[in-house]
Amino acid sequence: MIFFSMLILGGFIGFVGAGGAGVTITLLTVVFDVPIHTALGVALASMVFTMISGVISHLREHEVIVKTGLVIGLGGVIGAFAGAEFSDTIPENILSVCTAIMIILSAVILYIKVYQTEFMDRHIHIRHEQLTGRKFYIYGIIMGIINGFLSGAFGIGAAAFIQITLLVVFGVPLLQSIGTCMLIILPISASGGLGYLLNGNLDFPIFIQTLLGLMIGAFIGSKYTHLAPRPFLKFCIVAMPTVGGLILLFFH
Repeated sequence: MIFFSMLILGGFIGFVGAGGAGVTITLLTVVFDVPIHTALGVALASMVFTMISGVISHLREHEVIVKTGLVIGLGGVIGAFAGAEFSDTIPENILSVCTAIMIILSAVILYIKVYQTEFMDRHIHIRHEQLTGRKFYIYGIIMGIINGFLSGAFGIGAAAFIQITLLVVFGVPLLQSIGTCMLIILPISASGGLGYLLNGNLDFPIFIQTLLGLMIGAFIGSKYTHLAPRPFLKFCIVAMPTVGGLILLFFH
């Protein structure tokens, strides 16, 4: 049942072109009663494999700033492992609430990016030149640790937070911020997944069912993305984490 549920979810994720870590966590915990720590570990470990194809695709299109991705990713490895260790000390009920809030906060950031571009232009300073020099490395490691910790502690990809970081702090152009973000998430999810594995919070049968379902479903769903109206895609990108976060908050 987990496999077929993830197959459907993966198809929808591929169709709308949006990440579904929050919905995956909610589905595992609320519907299948998987312990929240295990659900977070499964979600993070699954992202390692689902990010690979995206990174390769963006690299081929020259939409990744590799140096920026590697430096922030290095800090992210440290932060994600520390986050996984921190998560292991939090009781399940508190961790569920914190994870739900983080998912909803991600949805709010996505809403601003998708629907409130004028608000972003007025209130958020987008850096127009790329950060260089000593500050680049210092900020890269620090921001990598912070974003990695959020991802490792709460099992989310933290894509919304990372993209804002790339735009505001590092001056990465919007088009390249997507591919660079995927490159950063790759080592973060690997490190966080390892942390959950070492703490005994990664269930391999559930992980395999989740991974195969999401990857097969996303592959099929992506074939039909061009059929969806743009307003519908924008709505789904914001609605998915919103619904996932609210269900986790009120029903787990």
